[in-house]
Amino acid sequence: MAEPTTRRPVMGFAQAATYSVIVLAILVVINFLANRYDKSFDTTSTKRFTLSDQTAKIAGELKQPVVISYWDQPSKFPQARDLLDRYKNLSSKITVEYDDVDKQRTQAIAAGVKTIPTIFVKSGLRTQEAKSLTEEEITGAMVRALKVGQRTVCFTTGSGEHSLTEQANDSFTRAKELIEKNNYKTEVLNMVQKPEISTDCTIVVVGGPKHDMLAPEVNALKAFVEGGGRALFMLDPPLKIGQEVDENPALTSVLEGWGVVARKDLVLDVSGLGNLFGLGPEYALVSNYDNHPIVASMKETATGFPLARSLEVKTADKVMVEKLFETSDQSFATLNLASGEIKPSSSDLKGPFTLGVAGTYTTGKDGGNGLFVVVGTSAWAANGFIPFNGNRDLLINMLNWLSSDSDLISIRPKEPTDQRLNMNQRQMSLLFYESVVAIPLLVVVMGISVWWRRR
Repeated sequence: MAEPTTRRPVMGFAQAATYSVIVLAILVVINFLANRYDKSFDTTSTKRFTLSDQTAKIAGELKQPVVISYWDQPSKFPQARDLLDRYKNLSSKITVEYDDVDKQRTQAIAAGVKTIPTIFVKSGLRTQEAKSLTEEEITGAMVRALKVGQRTVCFTTGSGEHSLTEQANDSFTRAKELIEKNNYKTEVLNMVQKPEISTDCTIVVVGGPKHDMLAPEVNALKAFVEGGGRALFMLDPPLKIGQEVDENPALTSVLEGWGVVARKDLVLDVSGLGNLFGLGPEYALVSNYDNHPIVASMKETATGFPLARSLEVKTADKVMVEKLFETSDQSFATLNLASGEIKPSSSDLKGPFTLGVAGTYTTGKDGGNGLFVVVGTSAWAANGFIPFNGNRDLLINMLNWLSSDSDLISIRPKEPTDQRLNMNQRQMSLLFYESVVAIPLLVVVMGISVWWRRR
């Protein structure tokens, strides 16, 4: 009877040793594969840890090396690697350097490091700084480093357009910040004082004039586009309630000559989709896009257009106009612009309605054709609504197309969303008893059961 009792520990030790060797071998293989094939999977609902389409597109089309230099203390490097190594994995042309600001003090001063962290993106002889450790800033710096020349967006003023300095909901300050982050310079163009467009203006934006623009202003805009210039027109419906909006006949006449009719109506969306976002029918939601480069990448992204008028496309000489997006068929347009009451009537127009178009004016000159975009509202780009869903992407896509930077048209880097788990008292109590009481108790019971069977 002694022999079995002396062999069991030996056999148990041998089995344990074998299992340990197997587990160790598996870990070694996994570690080897992880180092050789650095892959990660983002299971978050918003793909928070996945770089955006724009970043992937830029990285995939690199023609020259890009170096991202991260200057900080070594203890902060792991946090930076979480984002920067994703860039490195996108392209073999992207290199990431982690520089110790303390050990390389003189090099840091020579590089222009003033605060930590400092992030530089270098391509060729151009170096741009990312203001923070975010995809938006780093990708923006990469774009600035890759692009040569200054692009300027000039906003007209003097006819009641949206302000670029005030912080009100109907101002354009957030749009201005967004535009400047995407490698554009912004300027104000007062065409009432001087009805001409500076040669520095790459794009002219007419952002919702509430008053009729004067003939010299309109003539300058017409000559600018027909001479090969680029312009974005955002025209609100001529409402006769509250703060009235003039009909702007001179400007709408020029647009009609280019094949775009700005109807005198107000589009109302009764599909009920707006209820999901807490919006009323005055906020037309769009998820139907055409195949134009401006919107080709936005098929899965909704955009919103408060207080919009519909647009009609017709044939015009020297101009090719394409629809960008339209409302659902569960929308109508009221012609009664003097009443705040929403009530369908027999005179209403039935949807879907076109809210945005893009046009090309053939100049016949070597300098290039004129490009223009028309949107039937300006409130979609104002402070109070530009954060909505895909509105920021749409604005920058329009500017990229107008400035002939179609290679940058994509979805902008995603801003992190605040997702919280809200639980009532009953749910919290249930979670407590399940995790703190039931599961540990189950483990104890299973342990006792195993012990009892082996006893």
